[in-house]
Amino acid sequence: MTTAAFDANAVVNAVQDILPKLRENGRQAEEQRWIPQENIDLLEKSGVFRIATPSRFGGLDLPVAEQTKILAEIARGCPSTGWVASVWVSSTWLATLFSDRAQEEVFADPSVRVSGGFTPTGSLTPTEGGYVLNGSWRFNTGCRGADWNIAATVLEGPDGTHTEVIAIVPMSEFTIADDWHTSSASGTGSSTSTAEDVFVPAHRVVDFGEAIWNVTPDRSNTGANGRNYGLFAFVMAETVATFLGTAQGALELFLDRIPGRAIAYTSWENQALHPLTQINVAEAANKIAAAKGLEAGWLKVLQDRADAGEQPTLEEKAAIRGQGAYAVQLAKEAVEILYRTSGASVIQRSVPLQRFFRDVEGFSLHGFLLLSTNLELHGRVLLGLDPETPLL
Repeated sequence: MTTAAFDANAVVNAVQDILPKLRENGRQAEEQRWIPQENIDLLEKSGVFRIATPSRFGGLDLPVAEQTKILAEIARGCPSTGWVASVWVSSTWLATLFSDRAQEEVFADPSVRVSGGFTPTGSLTPTEGGYVLNGSWRFNTGCRGADWNIAATVLEGPDGTHTEVIAIVPMSEFTIADDWHTSSASGTGSSTSTAEDVFVPAHRVVDFGEAIWNVTPDRSNTGANGRNYGLFAFVMAETVATFLGTAQGALELFLDRIPGRAIAYTSWENQALHPLTQINVAEAANKIAAAKGLEAGWLKVLQDRADAGEQPTLEEKAAIRGQGAYAVQLAKEAVEILYRTSGASVIQRSVPLQRFFRDVEGFSLHGFLLLSTNLELHGRVLLGLDPETPLL
């Protein structure tokens, strides 16, 4: 596909064409604890890594709703590949909050892949022309195939003050540990990355608070350009897309397995004729539909605000966090229902549905996505209380 041929529909169609291969490669991803290079190559050829790159650098610069549609399609084929893609795409968007000079460096390749995370487990110390970075970051999804890495860290001022900042650094400056041994999400390769005395130029560092409010300096892509979304609301939207795609893929896998299946130790020779099967598959499908209904609401809020050059209100951000986590729960429950209605043969490694089930269970444990945490936050704001977190 040539650059001129890329648009949202073309990327969606291209991803749908490779879904069988992504699904086929799922077992290999799990066994090698990282997505196959073939998956990465197929996604790049499909234009996926251009969807969040600004148009001035040769990217598609798609609105969030079109980005999430593409990410959900990837997860239909392979949840781990979908999870990695969502991190790369959302982190690529985050790179647009850095200075113009940093963006020119990062987007020298419009198909750039950016990994990163928001836990400040490193330190920056001032030096001539910039800073020295040290630290380790666990669960660094996508680090094994990234070009750049976003490292949340603490800036130590000469007066002893500490400020949370975000640095963007070439991935080649980090070492990657072989420490990703998990029972789910195995294919994401979310290993620990470490930086030791790495020099970071000043223009590649932004204040965390300014990034949250989308007011980072020295950048031309500000204002009502339709892409300045609220940081954590945007990340929630991109992440939830992986769950919705995973649940939809699980439903498709379940329906593919049903024809001709009997129910063991009963007189039922066709599971599809059993009322419980019919009830369960309908419940799963409706949970997915309900989650997608919630998604449509927050995607509209995010786009309307970005088009107006505004940030979402506190109430809107809290609702997106609460509803996002609730949609994750609905998607997870849908997969659980389908898995438990599939019979004992579903536990075989050769049956993709069991991997969808284990991956969605693992993804849902991510601290940013926990239902209890997000409902508490949402509820506090609904009750007129302080949310007690800046991560909105």
